[in-house]
Amino acid sequence: MPGYIAAFTLVAMILLVVGRSRMLRKNGIQAMNFGKIDRTDFLIPPFALFYFYLVFAAAFQWPTLSRQVFFQSQAIAWLGVGLCLAGLLLFLWSLISFGKSFRVGIDTEHPDQLVTTGIFARSRNPIYVAFAIILIGQFLVFPNWILLVYLGGAFWLFHRQVLREEDFLKQHYGEEFLAYSRRVRRYI
Repeated sequence: MPGYIAAFTLVAMILLVVGRSRMLRKNGIQAMNFGKIDRTDFLIPPFALFYFYLVFAAAFQWPTLSRQVFFQSQAIAWLGVGLCLAGLLLFLWSLISFGKSFRVGIDTEHPDQLVTTGIFARSRNPIYVAFAIILIGQFLVFPNWILLVYLGGAFWLFHRQVLREEDFLKQHYGEEFLAYSRRVRRYI
């Protein structure tokens, strides 16, 4: 059961992003800006799709590269489920707090207002924190070396993207962003 729930969090996360993007598109806002700044971002989706496959393969006993696990513990797996669900709730709260400013990627042409309320009053990057919590939870449910490598790679990619976004925010919002960044931590 923990495996099914961990896999479900990936589906729920995708549905939330797609749903939010469609709602914004109906209001004339293009939320999908992935890869407009750096074309190398298009190297990320194949790795993400492979990650999704690995999680689903572990949950549904599909063929996979490795079934070797570091440990087997139902208690730790359920802790992982708790983290997956907590991450999903944080992700939802982030989308709600973002309002019409939500974007996938950096929107240099039509950026909206700087969001500093809701969950953004506690973390400048709650969506990346939510992703990290979900990935840690999934690793605890499926504790294998491949997901551990993905976890390290994802943390590096999240931090890289955060630094790119914050550079843009400094340029675009100036002192407003600098004051916000002095008040609120980057992650947690």
